Amino acid sequence: MRARISVQLGYVTNFNMIDKMARAALFILIALIAAHAHAQPYPAKPIRLIVGSAPGGPIDFAARLAAQMLTQSLGQTVVVDNRTGAGGTIGTEYVAKSAPDGYTLLMASAATLCITPNLYSKINYDTLRDFAPVSTVAGVSYVVVVHPALPAKSVQEFVALAKARPGQLRFGSAGSGSVTHLAVELFKSMAGVDMAHIPYKGAGPAMIDLLGGQLDFMFDSVLTSTPLVKAGKLRALAQTAARRSSVLPEVPTIGETVLPGYDVSTWFGLVAPAKTPREIVAKLNQAMVKGLANAETRERLLGQGIEPLGNTPAEFAKLLRDELPKWAQIVKTSGAKVD
Repeated sequence: MRARISVQLGYVTNFNMIDKMARAALFILIALIAAHAHAQPYPAKPIRLIVGSAPGGPIDFAARLAAQMLTQSLGQTVVVDNRTGAGGTIGTEYVAKSAPDGYTLLMASAATLCITPNLYSKINYDTLRDFAPVSTVAGVSYVVVVHPALPAKSVQEFVALAKARPGQLRFGSAGSGSVTHLAVELFKSMAGVDMAHIPYKGAGPAMIDLLGGQLDFMFDSVLTSTPLVKAGKLRALAQTAARRSSVLPEVPTIGETVLPGYDVSTWFGLVAPAKTPREIVAKLNQAMVKGLANAETRERLLGQGIEPLGNTPAEFAKLLRDELPKWAQIVKTSGAKVD
């Protein structure tokens, strides 16, 4: 009996030892695989580029072009992932909470990083704390477009008409607190006029009503308005940026006509989650700047009314620090609130 028990105990002991050895070998194998993956040069797998808006429009166009440039330069596929909702905050928050490994990036905008934080009483990301700026990508200006039935052939006549009809001229926007809203609010404040704001869920529906005559005017992106202006469906009165767009060189700026100093434009830029290794940020920056310097790429952007940009991570970080208080003042002047 004792011998039998001894044999059984020996079997159990040997089984436990084998089990421990197997687990140790498994742990070593996992560690070796992880070490090998870590040792591979970045990027070792496809990259996701998050966009906080639906497909179509300037930011999506810029994101898809950036994805092409990064794919060509890095040798890995960069896939655009549209995560829409809540004014772009859903996609922005997603990237803020993602792993800082360079495989989840965000095509951010002045709206999501500098305007939204001044509109919402609470959002789940901090512009300066939660992101690692990589490079600006493109700049977009806006144009004052009116329905052809509106009796104003210039921005000077437009201001005179607004003063003669206080609160009667109707304008649409992509939503309360959007750039297309705040640009008009700044104009109203500087020109001393009152106009009726009608917010929409996106610039597209607002444009449909402008074309249909339910609205009198909009401050819309050069990208979407230019074809309509050239087709005679809308009349362009002025541009909002400090300089004229090469797409509409014959249309003056607001600053050079009636309101010196008026300057509203927006930008799109590539950011990664905070704490992304500097060498990865530097590699992404190098790829973006190289791509934006390409003559064909620049021509493609300029042809859409989008200005190619590109800068260093430090310069982009400074832009964010400068833009936050600028838009805070515009939001305060407009009185816009989202929640």
